[in-house]
Amino acid sequence: MTDFALAPQDAVRASPPRLKALQLGLLWLVGASGAIVFIEPSPYEIAIVLALGVLAVTGGLRLAPALIVPIGLLIGIELGYSIGAVGLMDDPIILNWILTSWYMAVTAMFFAMVCLQDTRERAEAIAHGYLVGGLIAALAGIVGYFNLLPGGQDLLTYVGRARGTFKDPNVLGAFLIFPAIYSLQRAIEGSFWTMVRNGVAFGIISLAVFLAFSRAAWGMLAGASLLTVALMFITAPTQQRRLRIVVLAALALIVLAATIAVLLSFDQIDALFKERASLSQPYDSGRFGRFGRHLLGAKMALDYPTGIGPLQFRRFFPEDTHNSFLNAFMSGGWISGTLYPALVFVTAAYGLRNVFVRTPWQRVTIVVVTAMVVTLLESFIIDTDHWRHYFMLVGLTWSLAIASTRFRRGRSDPAVSAG
Repeated sequence: MTDFALAPQDAVRASPPRLKALQLGLLWLVGASGAIVFIEPSPYEIAIVLALGVLAVTGGLRLAPALIVPIGLLIGIELGYSIGAVGLMDDPIILNWILTSWYMAVTAMFFAMVCLQDTRERAEAIAHGYLVGGLIAALAGIVGYFNLLPGGQDLLTYVGRARGTFKDPNVLGAFLIFPAIYSLQRAIEGSFWTMVRNGVAFGIISLAVFLAFSRAAWGMLAGASLLTVALMFITAPTQQRRLRIVVLAALALIVLAATIAVLLSFDQIDALFKERASLSQPYDSGRFGRFGRHLLGAKMALDYPTGIGPLQFRRFFPEDTHNSFLNAFMSGGWISGTLYPALVFVTAAYGLRNVFVRTPWQRVTIVVVTAMVVTLLESFIIDTDHWRHYFMLVGLTWSLAIASTRFRRGRSDPAVSAG
């Protein structure tokens, strides 16, 4: 079985330098623009439409037989949502939710196809752009939290928590995980000045994650950092490289711990930290708390084969599901409820299997898969259904894993894995 392009094959093979530069520039822009989402439509929507259109017309997108799995699952999930919303489409909010869900699925398909040629260069372009976007969002959150810009605190914070260029501090924290571990990886494995630049970037982004005061984001950053370092250690080609990884990772941990200690010396930060760090929050406990709703909703899902429809859970309970797996059942019934976990867990398994393949893009694969896995785990306690960066990570995991599989089997060619 072979891959095929969405434009004439000679367009794929030719890849003129100017065309290639345009494609990489658009992918960089897509990665960077994901940081600006407090306006609608966001710059991300404009960038991804441009990138999708240009790459499709110029032969920059390819399909592979393995993509039938995620594409089929994504279409099935969206069909389930659409069926569940049949009687609710007269509500513009519900209609917008359905259209947004389909749009997210399309973006995941786009990212699943985009790195099947010029794999390393395209993946790095997206990752570099994402890092720049992460720094923009992080700096905005820090500026807002410390009120360094007149009027910035009202715009860039929410109830005393940094939210930067996002509407919600929790989403800011989750968005920053990828650029945080990407900069950490580059700091550990790069030259001296690369280490310095990326070490500073990791510090800025980690500070913004801390100031978002999102318990989930704190856990994601810790877990993602540990998993990234562990995978770097396991896949390191020499003992000397492993020693460097251990030493620099330990140094980063010491500096991070010292920075947090300094921040906690400020009474305002310390008080909010103690409040947010508590495992027992009022909205988590009780019969109708977060986890109580999970149990009640799971029982309720058995009685509604087609679901109760998008955004209808709040009609039965005080708040939304705050669980993407439960929300899939509630919004799209048994169809979406079974296909959604199938999509994300199969994606994670396929990605983890291929992070150990030695390819020119192995480093960025480790970061993509790690960020995807920790976001998947966060989906158990928050609604990630419309997170743009999550669908980017899902698609990229498939794209990089397929390219790595072909590389391992010795079937790669310049059009698929060049760069």
